[in-house]
Amino acid sequence: MTITWDEFQKIEMRVGTIIDAQEFLEAIKPAYKLVIDLGEEIGLKKSSAQITDLYSTEELIGKQIIAVVNFPPKKIGSFTSECLVTGFYTKTNTVILATTDKKISNGSLLV
Repeated sequence: MTITWDEFQKIEMRVGTIIDAQEFLEAIKPAYKLVIDLGEEIGLKKSSAQITDLYSTEELIGKQIIAVVNFPPKKIGSFTSECLVTGFYTKTNTVILATTDKKISNGSLLV
């Protein structure tokens, strides 16, 4: 399926730094609850991510990730996810986070 440039531009992907990561014990599939600093304009957003196979909560703190910030909030049990953390599925169905290769200001827009 192809999309137009205008459709792509509607997806707002921004860089954020994970400032808190906790186990999401109520989740059906193993996941973490994340708090992500997306800069002054957007602020802090919460997200749930099924990344427990390759990441510990400790190593996630301070990691910069790429998140979609203009989806509507999604209720996951008692938790509300406010953005979508992006990543890539491996052949074994684990997820590797989409990150930056150098530090950049939180809230920077992916273009």
